[in-house]
Amino acid sequence: MLTRRLFLAGGTAITALVLGDLRGSRPTSAQGRSVNLYSSRHYDTDEALFAGFTRSSGMGTNLIEATANELIARIKSEGRNSPADVLITVDAGNLWMAEQEDLLVPVDSEILKSRIPEGLRHPQGRWFGFSTRARVIFYNRDRVKPEQLSTYEDLASPKWRGQILMRSSSNIYNQSLVASLIAVHGTTRTEEWLRGFVRNFARPPEGNDTSQIRDCAAGRGHITLANTYYYARLAKSSDPADQEVVRKVGLFFPNQANRGTHVNISGAGVLRHAPNREGAIAFLEHLTTPEAQGYFSSGNNEYPVVEGSPLDPVVAGFGQFKADLETGAVKYGQNQAEAIRLMDRAGWR
Repeated sequence: MLTRRLFLAGGTAITALVLGDLRGSRPTSAQGRSVNLYSSRHYDTDEALFAGFTRSSGMGTNLIEATANELIARIKSEGRNSPADVLITVDAGNLWMAEQEDLLVPVDSEILKSRIPEGLRHPQGRWFGFSTRARVIFYNRDRVKPEQLSTYEDLASPKWRGQILMRSSSNIYNQSLVASLIAVHGTTRTEEWLRGFVRNFARPPEGNDTSQIRDCAAGRGHITLANTYYYARLAKSSDPADQEVVRKVGLFFPNQANRGTHVNISGAGVLRHAPNREGAIAFLEHLTTPEAQGYFSSGNNEYPVVEGSPLDPVVAGFGQFKADLETGAVKYGQNQAEAIRLMDRAGWR
């Protein structure tokens, strides 16, 4: 059974049920108890993940949704009295912030370690990635040929002057991409790349990933970077306007000749004061099952992390690619502050 509670921006519950309801009584075993989930993933399809866990474990779930920053602030304010068992969020940078606040505890699970690649989990088991999203190059098919594209680094070349569309530097997806470049190239070279990249912007940054793809189709620029699942949503849409966008815009996986395409994660960790730690670990392990991994792909068009998991047909249609698993998602958080500083210095607003 799923019980949902939502937060307003100020952290106030908008249903009549108060947060104290989540604490309840605490039986001595996890069986039959609920697992309290704090999630910043606002995808209705995740309810299938939670229902699958209940079927397999007998434990219900209580769900509270807000932004990652709001959830982290709330968990801190709740302290030892927090009812939260699991934090679920997108982007390794958000998980790193929770880790820095000492909110997540190490989990030693052979199931998680054996199924999730090392580069997609915390080295001490404080968080684990359960799905990935690739941040790829999208291009206007009428103005750019795929053979002209190669790497993220090449996007700073003068040949792309006035052609690149991007969203704000305040977006954590962009911050994590730059953080990965810092891990690969160091601060000096990354700042040089950023200055060239920003000089190539077609307009001041605005909008979200979907609007970048739409603007690319409309010819407001010829190239953008966005996460793959936004394009998959357009491809699955029955709206003729969305189908026209997909017809006009192609997808390219950069850096296939070297480290691979930048991928980020949706992930989760067990919280320090979790009242149902055993159930929380069981929930994380459930997310690596074929059923759950299939939901990540079919429900939100993401890539599963467990080898051999089913892939959504539309996502599979994008083609196979080499993902950058060597850089390590943990570095996206470690380099986040430096990435923001360099983006600001380069004029990426």
